[in-house]
Amino acid sequence: MTLAVSRPTLIDALWPAGATPAVRWTVLTLAGSLLLSASAKAQLPMWPVPMTMQSFVVLVIGMAYGARLAGATVALYLFEGAFGLPVFAGTPEKGIGLAYMAGPTGGYLAGFALAAIAMGWLAERGWDRNALLSVAAMTIGTVLLFVPGVAWLSVLVGFEKAVQAGLVPFLVGSVLKLGLAAAVLPLAWKAVELRKF
Repeated sequence: MTLAVSRPTLIDALWPAGATPAVRWTVLTLAGSLLLSASAKAQLPMWPVPMTMQSFVVLVIGMAYGARLAGATVALYLFEGAFGLPVFAGTPEKGIGLAYMAGPTGGYLAGFALAAIAMGWLAERGWDRNALLSVAAMTIGTVLLFVPGVAWLSVLVGFEKAVQAGLVPFLVGSVLKLGLAAAVLPLAWKAVELRKF
C-alpha cells in the first residue's frame, strides 16, 4: 500500500465525472450540504447527551467524495450557516450566522472541514476499502473533529471545562458512529464490485 497514489473514490465509481463535471460537482455539493443540515437536526436519544449523526455524515462524505469535493461540500455548508440559514444543530433557537459560528461549537465546525478533507485524502489512497484501514481513517477523522472543537471551547471556558463539556459526554456516541462509518464504506465498495458482474 502506498500513500502517494490517488485512487477513485466511491462517488467516482457510482457517478464518473463524464462530460458534465460542473453539473456533477454542483449536485453533489448541494446534496451533501443538505444531508449535513438534516443530520444536524435529527437527534437520537443517547446517554449522557442526545446524539446527532452529523459527525458520521462528515466522515462518510469525506470518504465517499474525496478531499476536494468533500472540502467544497463542507465549505458550502459552512457558508450557508454563515449567511444565516438555520443549518446548524440548535439553530435558529441558539442563534444563526457568524455569531453562532463564533460560539461554543465554532471549533467543531472547523473540525468538520479538516476531517472531511483528511477522510477524502485517505479514501483517495484506498483507506475506505477494507475494515481495518477504514477504522484507522475514521479514528483520525474523529480526532480531527474534536481537537479544534475542544481547543476553541477551551478559549471560551477553560481546558478542563471544555474536556468535561465538549468531549467526555460525546465519547460513547462517537465510538458508535466511528464504527458505523468504518463499516459503511467497505460494504459500499463490495456492493459496487458486485454490481460490475
